[in-house]
Amino acid sequence: MDPFDAGAGGILRQPKAVWATAGASVVAFMGIGLVDPILPSIAKGLDASAGQVSLLFTSYFLITALAMLVTGFVSSRIGGRKTLLLGLAFVVVFAGLAGTSDTVGQLVGYRAGWGLGNALFVSTALAVIVGAAAGGSAAAILLYESALGLGMACGPLLGALLGDASWRYPFFGTAFLMAIGFLCITVFLKEQPKPARKTSLLDPIRALGHGGLASAAVSAFFYNYTFFTVLAFTPFVLNMTPYKSGAVFFAWGVLLAVFSVLVAPRMQKRFGSLKVLGGSLVLLAADVLVLGYGNHTAAIVCTILSGAFIGVNNTVYTELALGVSDAPRPVASAGYNFVRWFAAAAAPYFAPKIEEWTDVHIPFVVAAVTALLGAVVVVVRRRALTHEAEELEPRHASEDSVTVFAN
Repeated sequence: MDPFDAGAGGILRQPKAVWATAGASVVAFMGIGLVDPILPSIAKGLDASAGQVSLLFTSYFLITALAMLVTGFVSSRIGGRKTLLLGLAFVVVFAGLAGTSDTVGQLVGYRAGWGLGNALFVSTALAVIVGAAAGGSAAAILLYESALGLGMACGPLLGALLGDASWRYPFFGTAFLMAIGFLCITVFLKEQPKPARKTSLLDPIRALGHGGLASAAVSAFFYNYTFFTVLAFTPFVLNMTPYKSGAVFFAWGVLLAVFSVLVAPRMQKRFGSLKVLGGSLVLLAADVLVLGYGNHTAAIVCTILSGAFIGVNNTVYTELALGVSDAPRPVASAGYNFVRWFAAAAAPYFAPKIEEWTDVHIPFVVAAVTALLGAVVVVVRRRALTHEAEELEPRHASEDSVTVFAN
């Protein structure tokens, strides 16, 4: 069945509960890149250094990583609807408080609370959408993937539009939009059935005892360092107005979405997942080197182009992570993300520090090296990443893909 079919069960004929959750998901994913265009404005407004402001990403993703051990524990006990509402409530409160910050320390702290709320929400949203969808999961998954891509693309754009007036407005805007999402889910979404088995806090850690899953997580850790060097450090290198920076990262997000949803699956089918991932990581390494050493125009082009490689990598990594282990999908997802999100927390902190210790080029050299290390892990551990997967039953890759990236 064509998921775009307007008939019953098509992507355009879903219950209000699905649309409410998908709409809130767009805003949740917008929060990841929202601050990109306004990082220099925040630094100026709060009299802070680039390293201090980059802690907005560090606190956000550090809490997100730790929350991976908690989200399954919570949702398996209180249910999906209550977990979504709890996550949305955290985002509304802490995003609103972030807009009132008088110091960068306050802003970093509020951003951490925001990260906890976002983790609770996005780790549960896909299961809720699939459970509430009409006509099977295909259209619901496609809708969720679209929400992910739209959010990643529009986050920088919203940050630029509101941030041009004041760096505080994007935070207030996010709080307002998520409050609307809270009300919509309260009204339209009924409680979903609870899982038959409750998840313990240690289940994700135990899942990492599988060699294939651990290999995917370690490789993704190195890759994520590169990813978030681009996302968190590049705005300071580009040094553009919020509007121009927002346009750059909007184009970046569009490429990310297109290559993740449309291009990567076709490349995998033709060349195989490991060859696609290894090649994409090498190309990403070359891209960030040119970004770091090229002129301003080259830096803009390479920033946008990195979205294509990042989109491919996101899709392939997630399918590897969930296809290589026999652990339940939410547990494998949580263990994998527990490892890789620590790199998302580390890169925004270390990139400005490395610039202070050396020069502006070296953070991108380090990012290129970490991308290559990710490729090396894929090559060295290729047997662990493929052998076990062949013995497992086929999985629905698109469903796993959005589950892992969202988490």
